[in-house]
Amino acid sequence: MSNLTIIDGIEKEELEYMERIDSDIMERTLSHYHRFNFSAFTETDVQTALQKEQLTPKDFAALLSPAAQPMLEKMAVKAKKLTIAQFGNNISLYTPLYIANYCINECTYCGFSCTNKIHRGKLTIQQIETEFRAIAQTGLEEILILTGESRKQSSLDFIADAVELAKTYFTTIGIEIYPLNTDEYAYLHQKGVDFVSVYQETYDPVKYKSVHLRGPKRDFSYRFHAQERAVLGGMRGVSVGALLGLHQFRNDALAAGLHAKYLQQKYPHTEISFSVPRLRPYINNSANNSNDVHETQLLQIMLAYRIFMPFAGINISTRERAGFRDNVVGLCATKISAGVKTSVGGHDLEEQGDAQFEISDPRSVDEIRTMLKVRGMQEVFTDYIRL
Repeated sequence: MSNLTIIDGIEKEELEYMERIDSDIMERTLSHYHRFNFSAFTETDVQTALQKEQLTPKDFAALLSPAAQPMLEKMAVKAKKLTIAQFGNNISLYTPLYIANYCINECTYCGFSCTNKIHRGKLTIQQIETEFRAIAQTGLEEILILTGESRKQSSLDFIADAVELAKTYFTTIGIEIYPLNTDEYAYLHQKGVDFVSVYQETYDPVKYKSVHLRGPKRDFSYRFHAQERAVLGGMRGVSVGALLGLHQFRNDALAAGLHAKYLQQKYPHTEISFSVPRLRPYINNSANNSNDVHETQLLQIMLAYRIFMPFAGINISTRERAGFRDNVVGLCATKISAGVKTSVGGHDLEEQGDAQFEISDPRSVDEIRTMLKVRGMQEVFTDYIRL
């Protein structure tokens, strides 16, 4: 450690490695972060936004404001109409597989933080195949591969080997790993990755620094531009989101929506989607809850996303309870996870490392399929043919 140069909590070598791209999306997004006084919006502002086909950032902010809460039913009617028009009654199913939980970032809200005393683990390629096989036997054809943020423990080649193996069992492959440079995303795309998920956690640069104490994740702009680098690397789709409850959730939801919108405008061929994670308890921190982001606020955010971006996918994870997830599929959500484990392994193998956070909906793939059938929804295992 003595021979390392640390600059603002990040190793100098890491900083020099981080690719910088020429893009104005971050500046455009952040210019709106504190622009609106959410408490100043009125019912009339919300009504005006609901009557439009194309929303301005101000209209979108109105839908996120407290004034919109009494009008959730009207928002839901419009959101459902838009969802059916774009996606029909189809709901995509997937499950995540954590292949490692080593992390070099110190983040105040995450179970994988390098300072949190947990059981760290990493699957071998043989163990990854065992897990893939067990997941594929449930009928799922989409997998999300996750790691902690450690290039040493979860190297690019290790992830690439897992991706190549995944092609044997799945038609759609996503990754949720540490941010990469454009050429690295291109490399993983060539290996078989279709989608990339990266979450900014909070879009407020000051708050961001206060919760990311050290490690490469401390670099706000490098993380922000990860989705754009992934698109430039050839990825078919990218997902954005903020960790709701970490900071001012309305501001963060606004920024995530604008981030996605500007990406869609610049790269219209790219499939854009949202995730809406809320803070969840984790090992050694049972009080890590979502503060004032209750289910009502979460639903409002999801409805606002659908009305603001009708073509975007919206994923609802097992952070949320079963009843809530059941009610948002088809209304605004278009993708739902099933048979989830947030530990390293655990689908067929014994857990090889501790979980990132607690889940609220432990239902199996068959149980989720039954729920969808009862609700008149059509489960979709694949919407893509790999040539």
